[in-house]
Amino acid sequence: MTALWTVDDMAQAMRAEKQGALPGDCSGISIDSRTLGKGEAFFAITGERDGHDFVPVALSVGAGLAVVAKNRAAQFGNAPLLVVDDVLEGLRQLARASRARSQAKIVAVTGSVGKTSSKEALRLALGADGETHASVASYNNHWGVPLSLARMPASAQYGVFEIGMNHAGEITPLVAMVRPHVAIITTIEPVHLEFFGTLEKIADAKAEIFSGLEKGGTAVLNRDNPQFARLATAAKAAGVSRIVAFGEHKDCDARLVTCRLQADTSTVEADILGHHMTYKLGAPGRHLAQNSLAVLAAVALIGADLALGALALNNLAPAPGRGTRSRLSIADGTFLLIDESYNANPASVRAALALLGQAPLGPRGRRIAVLGDMLELGKDAEKLHRGLKDSVESAGIDLVFCSGPHMRALFEALPSARRGGYADAATGLESQVIDAVQVGDAVMVKGSLGSKMGPIVKALERHYPRQTALEGAQG
Repeated sequence: MTALWTVDDMAQAMRAEKQGALPGDCSGISIDSRTLGKGEAFFAITGERDGHDFVPVALSVGAGLAVVAKNRAAQFGNAPLLVVDDVLEGLRQLARASRARSQAKIVAVTGSVGKTSSKEALRLALGADGETHASVASYNNHWGVPLSLARMPASAQYGVFEIGMNHAGEITPLVAMVRPHVAIITTIEPVHLEFFGTLEKIADAKAEIFSGLEKGGTAVLNRDNPQFARLATAAKAAGVSRIVAFGEHKDCDARLVTCRLQADTSTVEADILGHHMTYKLGAPGRHLAQNSLAVLAAVALIGADLALGALALNNLAPAPGRGTRSRLSIADGTFLLIDESYNANPASVRAALALLGQAPLGPRGRRIAVLGDMLELGKDAEKLHRGLKDSVESAGIDLVFCSGPHMRALFEALPSARRGGYADAATGLESQVIDAVQVGDAVMVKGSLGSKMGPIVKALERHYPRQTALEGAQG
């Protein structure tokens, strides 16, 4: 296996002191002793737990070395260490060195909804053309971005990085490290509204991504979103040389012509920067089809093979908790479980309800939505929850189970025939949902991570044996 870093290069990038019998190189970088690979460098960053507490474990399970803070180094004796003033800043310095040595074309993705699914679509599309490195999971914060960047091999031809935020000023230092050639903003929606107050302020915070664009770089923006003009103005003010619009609007550079939604896939006809093409997505959903326009625009903009990229999107599949589908056995048949429990906001819940409305049913099957609170919505929280009523009705949802104080507003707004059940907390819904499901139903579970809807999915899977795992849609 080719080394990711030589230890000398790491030490130089981080201005680290060497200690102990260090290896010549390391195969990777980890901040988690539970998933660490043999020969990797373990960075003892401090988050909810202090990484220094896990250095002995990391070394015992095969870490080649550990990166530790100067004020903690003495406790590890003669262990193989790189010693720095601050471990997280050391990781950032290594990330900057990774970007400096790289010849890769870089795409960065942000937006209120669809970051992770777009990042995964880019990984597939660019990976069809050459060696592609992308953030894992949703590593998009103050430690996830530098970790992902520091892990990028020098040989990578393309790099894809997801950049998130929940406060103003967070994106600026992250994009300064990534320095993308193309920056995508998927959409602006009322997510983290509690911390911003208005959609305009959310747009301004997302627009920080333009500050790190490489000279001559391109901003790819959603023309159908009401914040498009504000974002385009911000891009121009930041000196962005080219703005590419995507969506259904007639003036889009990457324009959706038609979208045919099937139960488990979508077929898209589009014009991508003058290239008329038809391609298939391996997951359903109009929101995915729309974001695929931005993905393929980025592929074309950085010079990768557009046709290969479009073909690769047939392999798009959901991440855990973001639309994964499974068929569970119940007496005399099965029912469909759609796991959307990773997170929720008004836009993603509406998209998930629309997908549930298209889900296949058995002869007497019903569409059942199990919804937990959408968090961080501020003073408009109850209004935004109540406003989901129209989406429930338009999708033809038969029963809705709700948990949490905000979701009570939706439950009370629904007609009695659609009310499945309510509980103050998700744990109170488990038995209600288990008792309610029948043969042929389609059941979708969704809520913000803090609403703890995931255990309802686990409870259904424990109670009803899993028959098959199916592809689904990402939120």
